[in-house]
Amino acid sequence: MKSLTRHLTLHVPKRMDFVNITSQVAEAVVESEIQEGLCLVNAMHITASVFINDDEPGLHRDYQRWLEELAPFDASPERYHHNRTGEDNGDAHHKRQIMGREVVVAITEGALDFGPWEQIFYGEFDGGRDKRVMIKIIGE
Repeated sequence: MKSLTRHLTLHVPKRMDFVNITSQVAEAVVESEIQEGLCLVNAMHITASVFINDDEPGLHRDYQRWLEELAPFDASPERYHHNRTGEDNGDAHHKRQIMGREVVVAITEGALDFGPWEQIFYGEFDGGRDKRVMIKIIGE
């Protein structure tokens, strides 16, 4: 059994945005030389997400609108009790909870084994500073 761990540092200037990280994850799989195994991709911050979906701009706009309707940005402590701590990102914690923390993708014959149209995305909900994504690959 072999393993490889890599960290990506991302800086997303917008408060909410989605970044396709599929190529970086695929490069780590190649580097690992693992032919059969699993690849975990994890957002290492509680106001960010990693998810799998289609790389279609209309879908991304739909996600942003939907998330903002579910958990609108509001820096006041009246809407989000979390903001009473001095933070202004109560909405970002909710958005992350909805979109998820991580994904696991099978590795088959040395490559990510996706279904049609699947891509890996980093979702940022409290942007403007550096954040990390962990890629952990295990297998043989």
